[in-house]
Amino acid sequence: MDRKHIYNPDSTENVNDRKVFGGNPTGIFELNNIKYQWAYNLWEMMLNNTWFPKEVDMTRDVNDYKQLTDAEKIAYDKTLSQLIFMDSLQTNNLIDNVNPYVTAPEINLVLVRQSFEEALHSQSYAVMVDSISTNSEEIYDLWRRDMMLKHKNDAIAAVYQELADHPTDENFLKACFANQILEGIYFYSGFTYLYTLARSGKMLGSAQMIRFIQRDEVTHLVLFQNLINTLRKERADLFTDELKADVYEMFRKATKLESDWGKYITQGQILGLTNDIVEQYIQYLADDRLNAVGLDKIYNVSNPIKWVDDFAKFNDQKTNFFEGNVVNYSKGSLSFDDDF
Repeated sequence: MDRKHIYNPDSTENVNDRKVFGGNPTGIFELNNIKYQWAYNLWEMMLNNTWFPKEVDMTRDVNDYKQLTDAEKIAYDKTLSQLIFMDSLQTNNLIDNVNPYVTAPEINLVLVRQSFEEALHSQSYAVMVDSISTNSEEIYDLWRRDMMLKHKNDAIAAVYQELADHPTDENFLKACFANQILEGIYFYSGFTYLYTLARSGKMLGSAQMIRFIQRDEVTHLVLFQNLINTLRKERADLFTDELKADVYEMFRKATKLESDWGKYITQGQILGLTNDIVEQYIQYLADDRLNAVGLDKIYNVSNPIKWVDDFAKFNDQKTNFFEGNVVNYSKGSLSFDDDF
C-alpha cells in the first residue's frame, strides 16, 4: 500500500475512477465533481456544527467538583484522562496514519476536519482540567501512574501502530474498524460517566462540553462506518472469512477492555452504574456498531440506560447524516432537568 502523491500532474484520473484508497489522484481538490456524496454531506455538517470550548460556562463546575465524593472524583479524573489520550491519539493518527493513503479528495476533506475537531476536543479537556484542578499535571500524567489506564491506551493504539508499521490493504481496513470502535464504543462509554454525574445535578458545565464533543464524534463514527461499507462494495475481496473473524475478535476484546475499565473507575459507587449495567451497555454499543456495517451481533442485549441517548441530544436538533444538515444549532447551557 502506497501513500498518495501530494502533487501528481501526470494523473488522468476522473471522478468515476476515484477510490477510497489505491487511486491515482492529481492532488487537486476538484469538489464540483463528487463520487462519494456521503463524505461531502458530512463535511458540510461538520462545518455547521462548529463550536469553541471557551463558549461553554464552566463556572459552576469549580464548586461542584469540590463537593464530589472521592469515588466520583476518581471516576471524573480517570475518565477525563482517558478522553485526553484518545483525542490526542486521533489527532495524529488521522493525519499521519490514515489520510495519507486515502485517495478521494472529498474523503480527505472530512478526515482533515475530523483531525481539527479532535484537536479542538483536546482544548476542551484543557478547559475542563483548568476549571477543576489545582495541578493539571496530575490528570495529564495519570496514564503514567495508573497501569490499568496505560494497559488500555496500549491496546487501543496497537491496531493503528500495525498500520503504521505494515501499511497493507487489510491493515487499513482493520484500522477503519478500530476507528469505529474508538469513536463508537470507547468515547461513548467515557461520555456516559460524565453524563451520569450531570444527571444527579453535578458538573453540568462538563456535561455540556461533552455534548458538543459527542455531536462531533457522531459524525466521526458515521464517517468510518461509511468507509467500511463503501470498501465492502469497492474491495469485496478484503472481506474474507479470516478478516471478519479478526474483526469479531477486535470487538470482543474491546468490549471486555471497556467493561473492565468501566467497572474499575466506577467501583460500583457511581449512582445508576452497576457493574452489570456497565457491561451490558458496552455490549449493546458493540452490537449496534457491528450491525451498522453489516455484521452479526455478538451479545444481543438491549440498551440498559436509554436516558443517555436523550441526554446527549441538543433540543430541537434534527439531523440526517446522509442527506441533510443540522437544522438547529444551540449553544445553550445544560440545566438540571434538561433532556431527562
